[in-house]
Formats: sequence, structure tokens, C-alpha cells
Amino acid sequence: MKTAVLFSGGKDSTLALDYALRYSKVKCLIGIASENPESFMFHTPSIEFVEKQAECAGLPLILQKTKGVKEKELKDLKAAILKAKKKFKIEGIVTGALASTYQSSRIQAICNSANLECFNPLWQKGQFELLEELQNRKIIAIIGGVFAQGLENFVGKRIDQKFIAEIKPLVEKYSINPAGEGGEFESFVLDAPFFKKKLVIEDCRIVEAGHGSRILKIEKLKVVKK
Repeated sequence: MKTAVLFSGGKDSTLALDYALRYSKVKCLIGIASENPESFMFHTPSIEFVEKQAECAGLPLILQKTKGVKEKELKDLKAAILKAKKKFKIEGIVTGALASTYQSSRIQAICNSANLECFNPLWQKGQFELLEELQNRKIIAIIGGVFAQGLENFVGKRIDQKFIAEIKPLVEKYSINPAGEGGEFESFVLDAPFFKKKLVIEDCRIVEAGHGSRILKIEKLKVVKK
């Protein structure tokens, strides 16, 4: 089946893309650049680098801008999906949805209206299981932003076995989701087994985003050969 993958550049959409490449014919990626940092639907930190990630993956990218207004932003998502269907003749959409029924139900409704299949390969996967799978699949991701108490010093850290060990005691202490499913943190992928090239951060800084939130502001990022 010809598919398009909803791709934010974070760990979940990258793992979903990994599945899609193994079990379908991925024709393109679809990225949504939201102007609203508190979008209900879309990942926002580092979205400006999704084009470089698409280059690393060697896949075409349809990048759709949106104001990020709740519910209205779905029209922009639908426009991007219809563009992918027309240009690449896709038959299905793949998402990185893990537990959010808000996101999955709305994407499913758009797919239904466009006569497309909708696949959520990570749906209801255990969050520690997901973190372990990232290691097994050799997906290199870092924390691009934190938005919950207890995670202040995690910005920029790689999501690896050390990260998993460090976040375990915080799960119970602060009632957070270990894979960030509750919006506790966002991630950014630098490399994956299917990347033909990889990303290297040459310059970055941590900025305060209010209410204890911190974001890794990438100033300079380059694509390099593997």
C-alpha cells in the first residue's frame, strides 16, 4: 500500500515511519508547522528542521503551515493530506499516535472523508516499551523541550538507557508519562537506521519558555554523511 506518514521530527513519528517503511510503500512525509506553541494537535519545538530530517530520510515532504487554532487547524491538516493523495496517489496515512484519542479520532475522521486508510502502529504501546524500542531500532533522539516539573535538567539529553533509568523514579514522584505522552517533553531525532544522512547540532542554547518550561533552541544544524 502507498502511504504518507504524518511526521513531526520527534521520536514517535520517526518510529511510526520506521514501521511504515517496513510494511508499506512510503511515498512522502507530511509535516505541519503550527504557529501556536500550545497546539492541541501538532508537535512544535524544532519543526523548522523537519525539511532537513526529510532530506536525511530521502523522502519528499509536504509541509503545511497552520495558525494552530483549535479545530480549525484540522482544515490545514486535511489540505496537506489531500495534496499528498493527489500528488503521490497514496492509499493510507500512518501516524505516531500513542494514546491521544483527541488526535487519533480527528485524523481518522479526515482519512474517512478522504477515503484513505489510517494506521497507528504505536497505538496503546507501553511507554517504557516504546522507549526500549527506540534503542532496539537505533533511533537517536534528544529532548527538545520540557514542560513538566522534575524534567528541568533533561533538555538536550539523549533518549537512551541512561535516560530510561533516570526517568523511572520521576514517573512515580511527579506522576509523569515516561514517553512524554502527557506533553511533559518533546523530542527531536538526529539519526535513524533508514536515514541516508544524519543531523549534527553545531550550536544551541537552552531558553526559558515560562512556567518552568525549557526549550533547546537549535541555532545551527547541519546534514552530514553517515
